[in-house]
Amino acid sequence: MDLSVVIVNWNTEDLLRDCLRSVFAGLGPVQAEVIVVDNASSDGSVAMVRAEFPGVQLIETGRNLGFAGGNNVALRIATGRHVMLLNTDTLVHGDVLPRAVAWMDAHPQVGVMGPRVLNADGTVQPSSSAFPSLTHLAMQTLGLTRIRRLDRYRMTGWDRTTEARVEVISGAAMFVRRAAMDEVGLLDEAFFFYGEETDWCHRFARAGWELRFVPIPEITHFGGGAAHRLNHRRDVLMTQGTTRLHRKHGGLAAGIACFAILAAHNASRAVLWTALALMGNRGARARARHFRAVVADLPSAWPTREARA
Repeated sequence: MDLSVVIVNWNTEDLLRDCLRSVFAGLGPVQAEVIVVDNASSDGSVAMVRAEFPGVQLIETGRNLGFAGGNNVALRIATGRHVMLLNTDTLVHGDVLPRAVAWMDAHPQVGVMGPRVLNADGTVQPSSSAFPSLTHLAMQTLGLTRIRRLDRYRMTGWDRTTEARVEVISGAAMFVRRAAMDEVGLLDEAFFFYGEETDWCHRFARAGWELRFVPIPEITHFGGGAAHRLNHRRDVLMTQGTTRLHRKHGGLAAGIACFAILAAHNASRAVLWTALALMGNRGARARARHFRAVVADLPSAWPTREARA
């Protein structure tokens, strides 16, 4: 088996249908298996997959295991030489899949590869980045990463038309070598929503595997999947995941520093948008409510579950 495509679903029936159609249309000569893990959806996702995609291996978890837990269920049974993690809110275009498999086969030192990913409007998505160090997070809080030439975190000044070594590749569309995964291990399930692929990428690099962005076109990532339903909780979980990441790899002091930076980020945005709303800016009201809700929930964002090595 050349490739195992792993998709975790939670209440995204229509997006999942379109994603699966694009995957099967784009396989070409690749010998592949497609595994869908359903995290206890309450919509018609499971029935749709059974009725319309009989070739899919469908696994029902019975509860929401999160991104890491859901993917690990499939990764434990995947048989491909390479594995692709793919979000439900994506579309695979052209010959991305066979080209990615061929590229991975030709570069045995690479453990993780990310292809070119587009936003819904066709602009390039920063799907690869640097590790979210405390310096990068502080610069983001201060708004300095809005200046593209200073943004070494998300690398927005790079047009992604060239191949490059990177530190993090988005789990929305990620190719992983089976041999590398066997050495490094599965995703850390202590990360429920955010930080899991960053932690995984960091572990691959620490084990000596290269991570590469390769401008193989193209995958569209809409960003309207399960995470969209979380509203302000998305930012709370992002704070938790990033704090857990620093606590795991830098110790308690690094975790506290990360949490403080992210708390300052959200608090400053809450103050800014609230002030603009009071000045009569109608467009600011929703953002003010969003960030005030994030700040109110920040006490729950400190990670309590221990991460694994």
